[in-house]
Amino acid sequence: MILLEKRPQPSRVWTFATPVLAVVLTMIFGGVLFAALGNNPFETIRTIFLDPLFSEFAWFYRPQILIKGAPLVLIAIGLSFGFRAGIWNIGAEGQYIIGALCGAAVGLAFYPTESFIIFPLMVIAGALGGWAWAMIPGFLRVKFGTNEILVSLMLVYVAEQLLSSMALGAMRNPDGVGMPGSRNLTQYPSATSWINESAGMHWGVVFAFIAVIFAYIALSRHIFGFQVRLSGQSPRAAKFAGVNPARLILICMGLSGALAGLAGLFEVAGPASQVSINFNVGYGFTAIIVAFLGRLHPVGIVLAAGLMALTYIGGEIAQSNLGLPGAAIQLLQGMLLFFLLAVDVLTNYRIRLKREGLT
Repeated sequence: MILLEKRPQPSRVWTFATPVLAVVLTMIFGGVLFAALGNNPFETIRTIFLDPLFSEFAWFYRPQILIKGAPLVLIAIGLSFGFRAGIWNIGAEGQYIIGALCGAAVGLAFYPTESFIIFPLMVIAGALGGWAWAMIPGFLRVKFGTNEILVSLMLVYVAEQLLSSMALGAMRNPDGVGMPGSRNLTQYPSATSWINESAGMHWGVVFAFIAVIFAYIALSRHIFGFQVRLSGQSPRAAKFAGVNPARLILICMGLSGALAGLAGLFEVAGPASQVSINFNVGYGFTAIIVAFLGRLHPVGIVLAAGLMALTYIGGEIAQSNLGLPGAAIQLLQGMLLFFLLAVDVLTNYRIRLKREGLT
């Protein structure tokens, strides 16, 4: 008989080993999936995880890691504060969309005016848009005790409908001959987030690294980080320590929403270049995997975001070169979270073998 025995305290070894084990298991079972789809599993795994870094076209793919990884880092850093405190914002995808819409609306409102102040205003609008959207489930949780998981998740679908409405209506390019989508923001110098497009550098990358530094200092050197950790580990002890639960909920929800909104703004003003129906590509949901794979630690999140960026880039290569279905890449990402949660049990429990009939 196999039994799970509670550890006296979480294992530090397994805390760091489980993400690596989850990645290995994902590769193994992903290979089985690809073989079932008629692809060579070894070639497919190599294409997804190694070709973006070491193939003959790696010089072209490597900047894409920054482009794909920056929004994941920004969103995951914001989510990590709430997750550490036991506050579950699952609707970052919606906050990402609203941030993009608010920021783009400011830029388009000034078109074709050229001014250095326009992009900073777009940044502020993007952050405020994401913050306001996250405040809805935060406020409802504080005032009425609603479940922030359900409310934030349902608001994602509301945001997607707003995105479609804007792309087809108020933000549609008047010179676009009826085609859905806004003007191309990257062709409007005052509204683009690019710093060096060929190197993959835009302001989202800069803000992502700033967010990592801020999160590291806040969580390890500031009283706010202590309150976040204490609330997640022991809510009752946090109350005795003077932590205001309602204020903490609003701060964590607002912080995650603002960072998700910034990620949306930098994406729409850079790599995506316009408000379109298919603007959102699931960064808000993938960032949840990134946050947990990185153990909710800022440095771990950077590494996890790089890995997930590889799956995006390698997945596109595999779809083009090997004919792999796009849904298979999404399933691979889902496998990663599944195996991470499964093997994470070993952090708090040890496996014991017990013979039948013995006490």
